[in-house]
Amino acid sequence: MAVSDHVDLPTFMEGVKKRNPHQPEFVQAVQEVAEDIFEFIQDNEDYHAQQILRRIAEPDRVVSFRVCWEDDNGNVRVQRGWRVQNNNAIGPYKGGIRFHPSVTESVLKFLAFEQTFKNALTGLPMGGGKGGSNFNPKGKSVREIMRFCQSFMTELYRHIGADIDVPAGDIGVGGREIGFMFGQYKRITNNFTGVLTGKGLEWGGSLIRTEATGYGAVYFLANMLATRGEDLTGKTAVISGSGNVATHAAEKIVQLGGKVLTLSDSGGYIHDPDGIDQEKIDWVKTHKTHRRGRIEEYVAAYPKATFVAGKTPWSVPCDVALPCATQNELLGDDARTLIANGCQAVAEGANMPTDLEGVHVFKAARILYAPGKASNAGGVAVSGLEMSQNSERRSWKEDELQQMLKDIMAGIHKSCLTFGDQGGGYIDYVKGANIAGFKKVADAMLAFGVV
Repeated sequence: MAVSDHVDLPTFMEGVKKRNPHQPEFVQAVQEVAEDIFEFIQDNEDYHAQQILRRIAEPDRVVSFRVCWEDDNGNVRVQRGWRVQNNNAIGPYKGGIRFHPSVTESVLKFLAFEQTFKNALTGLPMGGGKGGSNFNPKGKSVREIMRFCQSFMTELYRHIGADIDVPAGDIGVGGREIGFMFGQYKRITNNFTGVLTGKGLEWGGSLIRTEATGYGAVYFLANMLATRGEDLTGKTAVISGSGNVATHAAEKIVQLGGKVLTLSDSGGYIHDPDGIDQEKIDWVKTHKTHRRGRIEEYVAAYPKATFVAGKTPWSVPCDVALPCATQNELLGDDARTLIANGCQAVAEGANMPTDLEGVHVFKAARILYAPGKASNAGGVAVSGLEMSQNSERRSWKEDELQQMLKDIMAGIHKSCLTFGDQGGGYIDYVKGANIAGFKKVADAMLAFGVV
C-alpha cells in the first residue's frame, strides 16, 4: 500500500520549516498556498499518495554559483548568483532574473514557487523558475553592469535553453541587462535562440512586453470590479513603486478613467491630490529610467504634490490599491488602514507584496483582493507569447498582443471564479488562484509518475 501524506497543515508546515531553515520568504509562500490547497486535496487520494504538494514545495534544483567581475577601477568583485528551477511539469522553466542586494536563496525559492502557479494560470506551457544575484546595479556604470551581466551569463548559460529554462527580467534587470546577457549567451554558444525574453524589438523581442505586467494587473482589477457591476471610471488609486510595473499600471488606470494619487520608491512616496496624469507618468518614466533619479524629485517638478519620506502610501484614502514595488511591503496594519479608509479592491502588481497577516485581513473583510500570481501574470504571459514568436520566427502586431493579454487575464479571472466562489457574492481570489494553478501542475505530475 502506498505511503500517504495525510498530515494536517501545521505538521506539513513544520516539515517545510525544518527542511528550509532561515528561509522565511519561501516558508511564507508555501504557507499561503498550503492553507487553500489542503482543503482541496483532502479527498483526493492520488494527490496524497503521490506526495504532490510536498514535491512542488521542493525545487527540482537550486543552482548556486560565484560571479567574479572587475569594476572600473580594476578591483575584483565577487557576487553570488542563483537559478532556482522549481517545476517543469507543464513546460520549460520560466521566470525572471533579479539583481538586488536583498536577493537570497530564500527570496528566489519563494519567487520560483509562486511562478509555478502563476505560469500555470496563464494557460501557456511554462514551468516555474527564478534567478538572480545580490549584485546592486545602483551607482554602477554601464560598463560595470555589462561586465557583471557577461560574467553572470558565463556561469548561467549551461543551465538554460529555449526548451529547458527561459529567464526574463525582474527588479534591477531591464532591456539593457537582457541585451548584455543575451549577447554573452550568443557569444558562448554560437546560437541565436529564444533563450531569454524581454529582448529588444530589433532582435526577437515582443511588442507590449514592457507594459504587460502593469496593464495586466489593471485588466484583472477591472474584471474583479465588473463582478459587482462597477468599473474604474472616477475611482481613486493608490500605487506603490515607480518602476516599470507601477508606471504602466498607473497609465492603464488613467486610460480607463481612474485617478492615480501616489507612486513610491525605497525612499518614500509622493502624493499628488490633482492626480498623476499621463504627462506626469511620462516624466516619472524618464526620470527613473534615464536619469536614474529618486521619486522625491517629483515634487520639484509638480509642487502641488507632497513627498513623505520613509513611508509606504497605504494611509492615503483610495478606492483601489495596487502594490507594485516588492515583497512584504503591505503589512497587516496597512491592510486594516486601507479598509478603514474605504478601499474596495486590491490587485497585486508585485510578487507577494502583502504579508500573511495582510492577506488574512483582506479575506476577512471580503473585499476584492487579487494575489500577484493571478493579477500580475500579464508579464510572464507576454513573455510566453514572445517565446512562441521566437519559435515561429515571426512578430505579432500590437493590437493582436493587446487582445491576447486581455483574453489571458480574463481567462485567469475565470479560473479564479471557478475555484474561489464562496457564495453570497464573495469571491476568494487567493483560494481560486491557488487551487486552479495547483490542479493544472498536479495533474501533469500525476501523468508523469514519480519523477
